Formats: sequence, structure tokens, C-alpha cells
Amino acid sequence: MSLTGVLRPGYVQLRVLDLAAAVTHYVDRIGLDEVSREKDGRVYLKGWDEFDRHSVILREADTPGMDVVGFKVASDGELDAFKNRIEAKGIAVREVPAGEQPGMGRRVSFVVPTGHRIELFAQVEQSKTAPPIMNPDVWPSEPRGMRATRFDHVLLYGPDIDGVTAFFTEVLGFGVAEKVEMPDGTLAVWLSCSNKAHDIAFVKHAEPGKFHHAAFFLESWHDVGHAADIIARYNVSLDIGPTRHGITRGQTIYFFDPSGNRNEVFAGGYTHYPDHPTRIWTADELGKGIFYYQKELNDRFLGVVT
Repeated sequence: MSLTGVLRPGYVQLRVLDLAAAVTHYVDRIGLDEVSREKDGRVYLKGWDEFDRHSVILREADTPGMDVVGFKVASDGELDAFKNRIEAKGIAVREVPAGEQPGMGRRVSFVVPTGHRIELFAQVEQSKTAPPIMNPDVWPSEPRGMRATRFDHVLLYGPDIDGVTAFFTEVLGFGVAEKVEMPDGTLAVWLSCSNKAHDIAFVKHAEPGKFHHAAFFLESWHDVGHAADIIARYNVSLDIGPTRHGITRGQTIYFFDPSGNRNEVFAGGYTHYPDHPTRIWTADELGKGIFYYQKELNDRFLGVVT
């Protein structure tokens, strides 16, 4: 499939309360690689199967949560075109110069109707430990911890689900893979810029700018079970799982980093193509949609956000 426009998620910047504890969690437990520690205190990480220099940025702060999530676009020309389209919708755009993050080209930064900061970029330095492309082994070095291959998506909480859906579909060209419809309107939406079941998702919430989870991809259901072993062995705070979603069909486990930010590792999920219809879940089947085996939601999963 030929992809243009927005290609994929690129990076997420998370606020953490204790940087050393967070690095241990994301590197030793989830299995990301440490790329660099910069003078401003930020730590840059990547998954072993990612070509970009980094995909996760940790910033020590007084409150946990997400600062920003970035998406890669196909070219500098498309970056300019998106900037014009966003501004035409009356949304302020901030230009971030090349080099503000190490290895990153210029970015455009803006806030969507749910109160979250999104960035687009076209250029990023390739990782020095990127997967080999000539006679490649299945991994460049033996994975550690949960063996996460890549940063995959975020789920965000905020108001105006209709507005954010319109923005992502009409301005950024995403498709709606799935959504939850309640009697009073749309509760949640899963959006894809590729052929994945989702690249970003939103849930309706009164308070803007809230973070539900960042997700990392694993190779198999067996690896989800291995992640559960890691969680139990090192007393990582478990949310729920291992289980499976009806929505996206992903096989999953949720847990928390030491700062209280929720993480997900998952495998599977269906293939989404732009001509596929939107899958719809109703209020009476929402429990099964979120947790396919348990068929019910837990209060912590719905209510804990950072």
C-alpha cells in the first residue's frame, strides 16, 4: 500500500517523577534501548526494531502525564501543506526548529480539540543501532525485558470527541477504524493513518489533555505472557491482563510505570485498510469490546489518567 501524508507515530514525550526509576522501568522492564541523556535532563529511548534515532522521551517533572506525541509525514512539502491546512482551521501552529530534539528536523506543533499537543515532522536521524538491512538477523542484539519492538500508539482522554475526530480525518487524513457509540453520542474513537487497527485513540472526558496510556508492540501472544512474568517478578504495578480486546482484537496487558503513567504491551490486532467500514460498538457491549474475555470494565482502567 502506498502511504502519503501522515505515515506513522514517531515519538511520545512523557513526564516522570523520578527519572532514574523511569529509566529502569522503560529500559530494563519494557526493554527499550537508551539512546542518550541530554544537558536539559531529558532521556531518549527507542525500541530495538525501530529505525528512528528515538521514539520515547522521558522528562522529569512534578506531575506525570504526556507532553506531546509526534507523527512522521512523508516529506517537507507535506509538512508545509499540513501547517497551512491546520492554520486554515483556525488552530495556532508553532514552528519548532531543527535540533530542539537531538537528531530531529523541524516540526510543527499544535493543540487539538481534546487539549493534547500533537507535532508533525518529516526528517529524523536514523539510529546508530537501527535494525540491519543487509542479510539481517531477526534482531540486532538479543532483546531484554518484555522485548518491546517499538512505540506503537497512545490513548488520550479529553472533551470534544467529535471535534478531534473531524480534525484527524479531515485535516490529517486519518481513517476511523472503530468507535463506541452511546445514546448521547460518540464515547471513543480509534484512528489509523496506516493499515494498523489504530495509531491514536481518544476517549471522551471532561478534563482536557489527559493521558491514558502509551503502548508498545510485542511479536506474539507468548510475549504478552512473558511480559506478565516480568510484571510479577519485579512487582510492577498491574492494571489488568493478560487479556484480549474486542476493539482492535489486540492481545494485551496494562501496567503502570513508577510515576503512575499507564503502559500497554500488546500483540496482534487486525489489518485496517482505508476502504474498510468503521467497526461500531454499542453501550450494552462495551465491556466485551474493551476486555473481550472478562466482558466488563474495571474502575481503575476507566478512571486513572495522568
